[in-house]
Amino acid sequence: MDQEPILRDERGTSSIPLRPIAGEALSRWLDSRPTTAKRWVTANDFEAKAGTFCAIPAESGEIAEVLVGEGEALWDWAGLPSKLPPGDFHIDAELEPDASARLALGWALGTYRFDRFRTKPSESLATLSWPDGCDRDAIRRAASATFLVRDLINRPASDLGPQALADAAEELAARHDASCRVLVGDALLDNDYPAIHAVGRAASLERAPRLIDISWGEPSARKLTLVGKGVCFDSGGLDLKPAAGMKLMKKDMGGAAHVLGLASMIMDAKLPVRLRVLVPAVENSVSADAYRPLDVVPTRAGKTIEIGNTDAEGRVILADALSEASTDEPDLLIDFATLTGAARIALGGELPALFVNDDAVAAGIVDHGLRADDPLWRMPLWAPYRSMIDGKVADITNSADGPLGGAITAALFLQEFVSPGIPWAHIDMMAWNQKSRPGRPEGGEAMGMRAIYAFIAERFSPSTSSAG
Repeated sequence: MDQEPILRDERGTSSIPLRPIAGEALSRWLDSRPTTAKRWVTANDFEAKAGTFCAIPAESGEIAEVLVGEGEALWDWAGLPSKLPPGDFHIDAELEPDASARLALGWALGTYRFDRFRTKPSESLATLSWPDGCDRDAIRRAASATFLVRDLINRPASDLGPQALADAAEELAARHDASCRVLVGDALLDNDYPAIHAVGRAASLERAPRLIDISWGEPSARKLTLVGKGVCFDSGGLDLKPAAGMKLMKKDMGGAAHVLGLASMIMDAKLPVRLRVLVPAVENSVSADAYRPLDVVPTRAGKTIEIGNTDAEGRVILADALSEASTDEPDLLIDFATLTGAARIALGGELPALFVNDDAVAAGIVDHGLRADDPLWRMPLWAPYRSMIDGKVADITNSADGPLGGAITAALFLQEFVSPGIPWAHIDMMAWNQKSRPGRPEGGEAMGMRAIYAFIAERFSPSTSSAG
């Protein structure tokens, strides 16, 4: 599934130099060049703005070198693989390690293509030799994890149901010598996961609900647990979505894709953690056996859920998964979910909402998000809104009356199933690019994953552990 190679390990003899140049340095560079080069740059209106480039021709007509506007954003180089003509390129400049890493990762992410169902492959791309000074393993790790997330989300529901999602998890676990247990169908009831079963039971037998459970790492290491919402298609259930609302619901397993991508980074880097990944995988379907509005659903935690809306199914399956995650008393618990439209209304489609019960954890995640060009925005777990999800005939409802504060009440619902004292972060994201931009094609997208990885790597580093 990963696309390799991401960048070239060796520079070819015909490789064309790319010269990063900032706006104020352009005039100095032109002063040292022949008049023909100056005229060419002027004719192309090149001003060395970030994300722009100008190919300088040789007398033979071939490209002699390419000037690239120098910027600090990850995405400034992401458009070049498709904008430059196919060929080999290399960086002709000394860069700081951080700048080199941003350049390499931006370029790598710009090479992503989803060709699984195309009869003809996408166009050829320009290739880049690894720039000096960057951590190649870290770049490969981040790019491959992002490609995995995008590939899983982009697959249509006909190709990726609960079984296929479990297959992807098992393949990942096998690659890293992790264990993977999958509970299927009525085995969920036998093992006390009634809420997952209730949501997924209406699907066909081959798409029966599942709980995917991956474990990796030394048992004595500090515990990290990831939970991902795995609704492989969301029709809305008996509270059926309109056609427009259902169109993108293949992406409703985006949370599951994120925790698998994040787990791949953690295991590949061999971070010193005891990792557990829990993915409740279901299809929210319509049949005679579908769960109904105002049904009361039991949960693993013992609390009962009154179903205010069958289209608020993600939080119902996460209730069982978070309850199970809490039994291990992990040192950090993180869930990813494409949970609410309310979060998108508040923050738009590109900025994930972050809900955290620990201020230090929240600050660390936000800081790493800004540094990694992978931002998240903290939202409040506003306790006074908790009464909005009181059930009328059960302990709690999955859908508050009224349209206000939906992302907050959904997060408060999930918090009910996290044991007190466990540091917990909930990420509510869209997991989808609504339009194509350099390095971020329309379709499935990893959001917040690189930021969370960087935070985890710092929090669970041996130096942090020894500091207590």
